[in-house]
Amino acid sequence: MSLLHIGIDLGGTKIESVVLASNNQIIFRERVATESHLGAHHIIKRINFIYQKALKTINYQPHTLGMGTPGSISNTSSVLINSNTLCLNGLPLKDLIQTEIDHQIEIENDANCFALAEAILGSGKKHSMVFGVIMGTGCGGGFIFNQHLRKGPQNLSGEWGHAVINPNGPQCYCGKKGCVETYISGGGLENKIKDLTQTKITSGAFLNQTTYNKNEKNILDEFYQYFGLALSNIINSFDPDVIVLGGGLSNHQNLYNKGLDEVYKNVFSDKPRTPILKNTLGDSAGVIGAAMLGNKLNKD
Repeated sequence: MSLLHIGIDLGGTKIESVVLASNNQIIFRERVATESHLGAHHIIKRINFIYQKALKTINYQPHTLGMGTPGSISNTSSVLINSNTLCLNGLPLKDLIQTEIDHQIEIENDANCFALAEAILGSGKKHSMVFGVIMGTGCGGGFIFNQHLRKGPQNLSGEWGHAVINPNGPQCYCGKKGCVETYISGGGLENKIKDLTQTKITSGAFLNQTTYNKNEKNILDEFYQYFGLALSNIINSFDPDVIVLGGGLSNHQNLYNKGLDEVYKNVFSDKPRTPILKNTLGDSAGVIGAAMLGNKLNKD
């Protein structure tokens, strides 16, 4: 009997679970609300709730278990750090979950999970070196080389969202100023709109407007400018074969023309050609990648 792979994607608003067969076919998928306002203990209970539903579906067959989460597990203290689900920071999340569910779990950054899935099954599958980007509530990234996740000695490989692109920029929750995340994530864009226009609008609705006043146009132009700076830095430093965009903002079509022009303008080449592609697995790429963590073939 082939081993099954369960994946869990822990997000700020939803927790998703999936079961993959050995051929990566999805045989179970479900979502529940995270309810993070009720605290860390409640979130762990919610993880167990959706895990038990997956177990029941597969009749408790042998399986591996992987989970993606914002932030990463510290190499020195084994606690979660740098998560934008703030109530989980500083907790030994892996140990707490394993105690709750009584099963070994592999935990990785959610952007790494997204990148892994897109490199194996999605838009990056024909390329050797893939940089996967999440532009959602926050910003993250992951490097995949020959379908293997590159983690790095600090588990920081691909932590692109907290690269500083303007040291005099907005304050980031991580403690620094002017991180990529403060400019081109959904949350960062919404904060900018609120600060400059005193209006509250979602980043998706703002980007999908057909007309902009002068103030809004300045905000939009700055968004493209920093998108170009942030991704050109990745290309100039690592020269990946492809960049795949995910997260809610990846649905904004102008990122693939006007945004691409801003990237190429800053690439250190007389003929830049790195493709920047939209994901093909949708918003379930992260949970599919989390399931893949349990497949030893795809672990670094």
